Amino acid sequence: MKKCVEECYRNKTVCENTECRAYIDYNEDLNCTFIAVNKHGPMTLEEIGRRHHVSTVRAKQLVDAALVKLKKTLKRQNTI
Repeated sequence: MKKCVEECYRNKTVCENTECRAYIDYNEDLNCTFIAVNKHGPMTLEEIGRRHHVSTVRAKQLVDAALVKLKKTLKRQNTI
């Protein structure tokens, strides 16, 4: 995945790898989540929703679900 990001960023070409976990259908950011975050930094829920073609409310639901998963993973790692 890192190689894909570097190649797209270096060549300023839109990523066509729709199987990549970082792929977003947003040509302005070369279809890459990593490039979007690097380019814009922290984004609002509205900006995230626009990039992923979902509402602001749905973007919040997705962010909240991701945070729950992250907390569970971190908690598991700290107990080992």
